[in-house]
Amino acid sequence: MQGAIVCQEAKLWGDITVGAGTIIHPCAYITAEAGPIIIGDRCLIEEQAKITHRVPFDRENQENIPVLIIGANNVFEVGCNVEACKIGDNNTFESKCFVGNKVTVTNGCTIGSGCVLTEEQVLKENTTIFGEYCERREALCAPTIQTLQMDTLSKMLPNYHRIRKQTHKN
Repeated sequence: MQGAIVCQEAKLWGDITVGAGTIIHPCAYITAEAGPIIIGDRCLIEEQAKITHRVPFDRENQENIPVLIIGANNVFEVGCNVEACKIGDNNTFESKCFVGNKVTVTNGCTIGSGCVLTEEQVLKENTTIFGEYCERREALCAPTIQTLQMDTLSKMLPNYHRIRKQTHKN
């Protein structure tokens, strides 16, 4: 989409749509194995972040190919590994966290550094997962949107990295 910044060095495989204002750092990995990925507007995907769409589906029934929809204003920090089957808006995936493909992340959630979620679950809005034992609590408000960081990156990244040109499917 218009205004998205996708560094040439980012590793993208499969059918991926990137929303307006989204920034994908070099060395980010996005893999659409099980079906298309649609990334919403103003998401930030940092270096070494991995987003993989590997929800199992019936390969014989191609009409039911799932689409991984990632909402707007999400932050994927350095080294996170996210395979969630659905991601809402305004979530933060901190460094080195892992979110498995049976997890649905609603809106305003924060998955703390090093936390691992693999069991089938739907995170309630504004859930914060934190600590060595992946404790959880409900936050009073959603994480703040990274507007200042996004503005700075949108000016700096094109100066130091090659940016992919927009492509359209026919």
